[in-house]
Amino acid sequence: MKSTLKATSLMAGIVLLTAPLLAADGILIVEKTTKGGTTTTSQIQIEKNRMRAEMTGPTGRTQIVVFDGAAQVMRMIDGENKTYTEITKADVDKLGAQMSGMMAQMQEQMKNMPPEQRAQMEAIMKGRGAGMGAPAAPKTEYKKTGTDMVGKWTCDKYEGFQNNQKVAEVCTVEPTALGFTLADFDVTKQMVAFFQKLVPQNADQVFAIGNAEAQGFSGVPVRRITSFGPQQTVVELSEMSRKPFADSLFAVPEGFKKQEGFGRGRGR
Repeated sequence: MKSTLKATSLMAGIVLLTAPLLAADGILIVEKTTKGGTTTTSQIQIEKNRMRAEMTGPTGRTQIVVFDGAAQVMRMIDGENKTYTEITKADVDKLGAQMSGMMAQMQEQMKNMPPEQRAQMEAIMKGRGAGMGAPAAPKTEYKKTGTDMVGKWTCDKYEGFQNNQKVAEVCTVEPTALGFTLADFDVTKQMVAFFQKLVPQNADQVFAIGNAEAQGFSGVPVRRITSFGPQQTVVELSEMSRKPFADSLFAVPEGFKKQEGFGRGRGR
């Protein structure tokens, strides 16, 4: 399960390859992610009902995540081992319910524990906060603080707070200034909803353009900064353009072996 959860987090930063057979126009997004002194480049390819993301790590190894919005299926593709794992909405709902039940049982047992032991259990549960079934993080409240420059874009700067502590920063540009509309990014909202059930506390790291009232800021994020303790993750947009994509980019390569995922076989 750990490897599958790790793969899903690749939607926070992303890379991808093009192919010769072209389909309908889509959107290509190229990003640069800096974390702990290490920088990786990534891309996201977006069409009306599907997304594909691929990240190349510091060692040169790549992992791919494909989200099919129409079928509500996520696939993690391991090119090195020629395998893939598939997660359906039914898998997510089932395991989310199971994990929520387990968490509820633990909380009930904690009521009868001595204060010191209860504090230890609470620390353990908090440490598992990035896993399925864990409660979502407190809502991040954003405040507009001015403007900034990211690459060639002048952007509106927002700072995000949880419990009066700064945890995030976003700089955005309106889609129309980039030649796009909000409707072009509808599938990203589906992806976040799916991803949030898997890793609720990391959902803020996923590239998405949604309702300004719901997310707390308006526009396309050209820079996202999130803080986890002393460590920061900085994601900057370097390109956004319309590109035709091949259907094959969103398919599992021929000959790849399916591995059992969440709720099935070894994934239990």
